[in-house]
Amino acid sequence: MTNIKIIPLGGVREEGKSLYVIEVNQSIFVLDCGLLYPEDDLLGIDFVIPDFSYLKENADRVVGIFLSHGHADAVGALPFLLGEIDAPVFGTQLTIELASIAARKHHLEDRLENFFTVDAETEIEFDQVTVSFFSTTHTIPDSVGIVLETKEGSIVYTGDFRFDPSASQPYKTDFSRLTDLGKENVIALLSDSAAAESSIENVSDLVIADEITEVFRNAKGRVIVGTIGSNIARIQQVMTAAYKSERTIFFPTKDVYEIVDVALKLDKIQIPSKNIIGQFNKIKNYKDEQIVILATGSVGEPMNIIQSMALGKHGSVKLKEKDTVYIATTPSVSMETNVAKTKDLIYRAGAKVLSVNDHYKTSGHATPNDLKLLMNFIQPQYLIPINGEYRMLKAHADLALQVGMASDQIIIPAIGDVVQYQKNKMSISGSVEAGDVLVDGSGVGDIGNVVLHDRQVLSEDGIFVVVATISRRLKQVLVGPQITSRGFVFMKASIDLVEACSDITLDVLESQLASDNFDWGNLKGELKEKIGKFLYKETKRRPVILPIIMEASSYQPKKG
Repeated sequence: MTNIKIIPLGGVREEGKSLYVIEVNQSIFVLDCGLLYPEDDLLGIDFVIPDFSYLKENADRVVGIFLSHGHADAVGALPFLLGEIDAPVFGTQLTIELASIAARKHHLEDRLENFFTVDAETEIEFDQVTVSFFSTTHTIPDSVGIVLETKEGSIVYTGDFRFDPSASQPYKTDFSRLTDLGKENVIALLSDSAAAESSIENVSDLVIADEITEVFRNAKGRVIVGTIGSNIARIQQVMTAAYKSERTIFFPTKDVYEIVDVALKLDKIQIPSKNIIGQFNKIKNYKDEQIVILATGSVGEPMNIIQSMALGKHGSVKLKEKDTVYIATTPSVSMETNVAKTKDLIYRAGAKVLSVNDHYKTSGHATPNDLKLLMNFIQPQYLIPINGEYRMLKAHADLALQVGMASDQIIIPAIGDVVQYQKNKMSISGSVEAGDVLVDGSGVGDIGNVVLHDRQVLSEDGIFVVVATISRRLKQVLVGPQITSRGFVFMKASIDLVEACSDITLDVLESQLASDNFDWGNLKGELKEKIGKFLYKETKRRPVILPIIMEASSYQPKKG
């Protein structure tokens, strides 16, 4: 009897940070290793990666890491995992190239000899397991689903996907392979849930391509396009539209966004003409109606670039009348505020703004009809919805009920849950250590809830600093107290408040110095408590109170 466990270490009850552990007897297969960009409440955090504790403890059992596509939510945490364990990495051409770049940035060049390129025809034989791949449609070329074939049956992992029958290579879904999988015994389907709630179906990319071409042809002046650089399909459409409308594309930054650069070098973006991309230093040689400026980057970067253009702060481009700004990306919930701000600034600059989602629903993720069609193709024994917040996973589960699956055939695990398949039954049998690791600059995992709380308080109510020098030998306050604040009150307009806090500080210092049981901890604690209570009473705000009390080792008063 084969012992099978499915353990999500990320990518469930959250959108992003995909990492799924499949255990077949003693062998561990890792599917994707992604990161998650933080919401606003994680102040100063660059991104979030999974907790790798379980994989570190079982490093000798990891036979391979298998990547579905090259987006950060699938490969972004890979360098951090490879810094902890040594295992072979498998992915398609573009995916492996992007993963290799990330590895080099983390000085992991020695691991690159263990990176292997696969395609939709590849089969890899392991002890009691065969791993294969099938082509899927997503917003980046070379995306694949992954199949693990065991003696008990197959486990199918979709990665991020959508269905678009009009998609061309290298974005085309292998529907014949999906049909073949339905003839096999699929014991578990791990399927993308990011768009499971959608009430509107995705429009074909052909429709979007036609709209972009029309926007370019109808624009009276320059066209500025903002899109996430990882949406290679959209950038391909921009290239084609520029060619059809006799425009030249210029990138407003010194370097083309990295993922775009790699896709161009690997011919994953088809350039209709060698002259379609112009050198920015020669843009003045072109008429406005011949120009497309493509602002790309990760997450909020394209909007930030366009904002700087609208405000006249960009070093190379300033928006003007007759410019048309085309926002060619569908914003996530966390991006909506920034996109709204960007549109406002564009209008203030006198330019026109259009968005791809003004008329159409477009996403790289499967909508309800896609998900139901996939389940009808695959006919799985069990569905495990993945890649979505809980409400998305629940919506996916409801779709499974609509196609005839029973409620006990659907499992919605939490991060770290062990989903075990034994005797033709699948259930949650326990859990392993799992969670989030916060990455702040070069620091990995050294930011906790206490630090985040302090950052939240600082951002809301500021800091109030009290500085004084004392002598315990003389039992005197020698210098101060001096008070300053940042982000709390304007000092010159709050003289009475500052003087009152100075008096409180003197009272506490003198009382503590007069005591026979002087204690530094008690001194600072009392200062924080009394000043904090007073400030809240007067201002209804709670700044961080930072007492800096120094002791003079020897003090000689100045001679008069």
